[in-house]
Amino acid sequence: MNISAFEALADPTRRNVLQALRGGERPVNDIVSEVGIRQSGVSRHLRILLSAGFVGVRPEGQQRLYSLRPEPFKEVEAWLSGYRGVWEARLDRFGEALAKRRAAQRRRRPAMRRRDP
Repeated sequence: MNISAFEALADPTRRNVLQALRGGERPVNDIVSEVGIRQSGVSRHLRILLSAGFVGVRPEGQQRLYSLRPEPFKEVEAWLSGYRGVWEARLDRFGEALAKRRAAQRRRRPAMRRRDP
C-alpha cells in the first residue's frame, strides 16, 4: 500500500496515534490506552502510518516499539511553507482592516459624560 502523507494525516484517529507518540517511543498497548480504540484498530492505523513513513518500529523482545520519524513531517512543512506567505499577507491585511474599523468605532462613540452628585 502506498499512501500519501496527506491521506495518512486526513484520518483523525491516525492524528491521535501520532499525538500519542509525541512523547517518544511507545508499545502498541500504551497507544491503545491513550487513543481509546481496540488494539486491532491501532495496529491498522500504525501500519498505514508506517507505510507513509510517519512512524518507525523497533522490536524489543515480544514488544514492538513505535516512534515518530521526522522526514515526512519535514516534507509536509516544506509543502505548507509555500502557502504560508499567501496566508500571512491575507492575515496582515485583515489585521490592518480590523484596526482601522476599531479606530473608526472609537471615534464615533460619544464621550462618556461625568455626572456630578
